Amino acid sequence: MMHVVLVEPEIPPNTGNIGRLCLATGSVLHLVEPLGFSLDDRLLKRAGLDYWAQVQVRRWPSWAAFIAAKSDTGRLWFATTKTTRLYWDVRFEDGDYLVFGRETRGLPVALLEKHAEECLTIPMADETRSLNLATAVGIVLYEAVRQVRGQ
Repeated sequence: MMHVVLVEPEIPPNTGNIGRLCLATGSVLHLVEPLGFSLDDRLLKRAGLDYWAQVQVRRWPSWAAFIAAKSDTGRLWFATTKTTRLYWDVRFEDGDYLVFGRETRGLPVALLEKHAEECLTIPMADETRSLNLATAVGIVLYEAVRQVRGQ
């Protein structure tokens, strides 16, 4: 089972779509507060359709609370545009955590610096600053699932 961690997500439809991706892949969705919306938001539920109630969602009041509660051996992988390690060069394992940041700012620089060896990126043309969060999660999550199911 894979884990998707959204750190301070801001846009409800992105989170709803990511919830659907998690349900489709049997992954757990972790939401690290503060959230830029309410979990009762109609746009979140619209994007998640009638699947939202079935998504395994775990909500954390902070990054520190998430880390303190994480007792398993799953590794953390941090998606960012601030590295050169391509996501397909990572050997994902069952139980890994794929960590994504805010839509507008990404993950905090201090967190990326602390985990520089666990950072990965999706290649893009130079003219592109970033991808939509749900798109980025889908790309990395399905590669991780492909690798794990092939092991």
